[in-house]
Amino acid sequence: MIIAKERERKKKEYSCRLRSLTVLHSTHAYKQQLAKPPSRLRAPKTLAPLRLSAPNPKPPRSRDPGAMASPDLFPNVSFSDVSAGAAPVADGATAAFGVDATSGGPRLSLVRAGKPEVEPTIEIDLSDAQIFKLGPKEWLCVSEESEANTGVDEKSFSRAIKVVLRTEAESKAFSLAFQRWKQRVISGKAGELLENGSIIASKSKFDTKIEASSAKMYFHYYGQLLHQQNMLQDFVRTGTYYAAVMENRSDFEGRVVVDVGAGSGILSLFAAQAGARHVYAVEASEMAEHAQRLISGNPSLGQRITVIKGKVEEVELPEKADILISEPMGTLLVNERMLESYIIARDRFLGPNGKMFPTTGRIHMAPFSDEYLYVEMANKALFWQQHNFFGVDLTPLHGSAFQGYFSQVAPTMINSLFSLANLIGSSILMQPVVDAFDPRLLISPPTYHTLDFTSMKEEELYEIDIPLSFVASVGTRVHGLACWFDVLFNGSTVPRWLTTAPGSPTTHWYQLRCVLSQPLYVMAGQEITGRLHLVAHSAQSYTIYLTMSAKMWGVGAEQGGILQTSTGKFELKEPYYRLSQPQSYTSQDQQQQQPSLQPQGSEQQMQEGLSPGITIDQVDQDCGLH
Repeated sequence: MIIAKERERKKKEYSCRLRSLTVLHSTHAYKQQLAKPPSRLRAPKTLAPLRLSAPNPKPPRSRDPGAMASPDLFPNVSFSDVSAGAAPVADGATAAFGVDATSGGPRLSLVRAGKPEVEPTIEIDLSDAQIFKLGPKEWLCVSEESEANTGVDEKSFSRAIKVVLRTEAESKAFSLAFQRWKQRVISGKAGELLENGSIIASKSKFDTKIEASSAKMYFHYYGQLLHQQNMLQDFVRTGTYYAAVMENRSDFEGRVVVDVGAGSGILSLFAAQAGARHVYAVEASEMAEHAQRLISGNPSLGQRITVIKGKVEEVELPEKADILISEPMGTLLVNERMLESYIIARDRFLGPNGKMFPTTGRIHMAPFSDEYLYVEMANKALFWQQHNFFGVDLTPLHGSAFQGYFSQVAPTMINSLFSLANLIGSSILMQPVVDAFDPRLLISPPTYHTLDFTSMKEEELYEIDIPLSFVASVGTRVHGLACWFDVLFNGSTVPRWLTTAPGSPTTHWYQLRCVLSQPLYVMAGQEITGRLHLVAHSAQSYTIYLTMSAKMWGVGAEQGGILQTSTGKFELKEPYYRLSQPQSYTSQDQQQQQPSLQPQGSEQQMQEGLSPGITIDQVDQDCGLH
């Protein structure tokens, strides 16, 4: 009789705890508390009621007061926020594993005893959390958090919560539960039924390889009419697309077209003008709403266009396409990684013998010599080393300036780096230069690397390795590698190229140059070899690894051998946007002489953007070239 009453008492106590936990997640007072987070932390997202594993309908057989109520529910634990310094310890709390009803992601909830509006729940997203054992019954749970104040960018940091269980057996069960729930982040598949009946939210291929913060900024950028206007007003770009479509009407007439990343919808309207039977304009950003208004405002064309808001990796279409049209090119062709979405759209939507506009892309490369650019780049790094800038010593600010200008510099390295050569030599990410330059700065005919969008695999864009081989046409100093791209619209009637080459009409892509800290000295006829290695990363761009070497020249050259080698590591996502138009060209002899650069800070130097007191010779000396 006593045992039965004890079982009934424990059953009611467990039901009460579980009911309180669920109510806690949905009470109005709790949501009000979330709207007023501590100043140090950002407010977490509004939380949906947590789904817990269904309790065992039978009361526990053990009379041990330390026995667990459920494999996923741990009452009477203690926890404290270690990252908050002298944070109070919360005793008598409950730790519960469950699934967030909104996101479908697994969570660990630490529910404080007492009034929820005074002591709210701590929610830990298990997708980026780890635990470390501190003792037999103690665990440290580390997760990623972020803070943001009005008008200030979010800053990520780690948050550490110390959890103390009642017994060693419960501690072991807590660890197993943590690993089991976290494993669902890794192994869960779309539509997979979990033990408690919940379903893990599916993630598209885009979401698994791209950081959420990068994607948010990306879609926000292209969701603004200002940036769409910038692209539309690139008449080389827009005019070439229009010509490629209209000159190849036979490819569009009566066909189904998918516009991948439709933006403002201009390419969809071009396809409709060319006689497409129907166009599906797929756009993931808020620009889809503007595109719909633009298309509706052109009813004779718009009646054959359907705007679909969503990612090409996720949306479904009612029929296969006869032709894909898109503008997936970024700086150096591959920046922003939209080419991968273009390939995925091909695999998902394009029917047999379908066409792609564009069809092929080529990355062109050639070594260049540009003393002005080299001095400018070195000068930006050296400016704050001056001891006598109009009588002022600037060196106290050089550490902060290096950190600001070379945004990828590790803070621990700043104080020891004083030259462009040291920066590159330390494998620090540098900024490639985006500008329009005179093609006469190239010292060798270019080579190119081809990407065939109709047959290549998406994974081939994750890492692109391009061997380099050139023959110098003049004797000079090689300052780096110049790159540009072109794409082919291989229509049935008129093949049409869109090029961003130097010397051609300037586009909003310009050209890109990787400036080496250590120039190479070459003679006419000397061979230049190397490697351009592009590695994709989750911020929708690439890290560029460049190696260039000057091989032996003259007698004995046939035996091979390298005389000089220079390397650089660059971040394609953060280039230095330098000029909108090509600089006036000067001959190699004039560049070498540099008569206008005087050591006393002349007016001409100031006009050229050079710091008083810094000359080419000094730059060479600081970079170890003398």
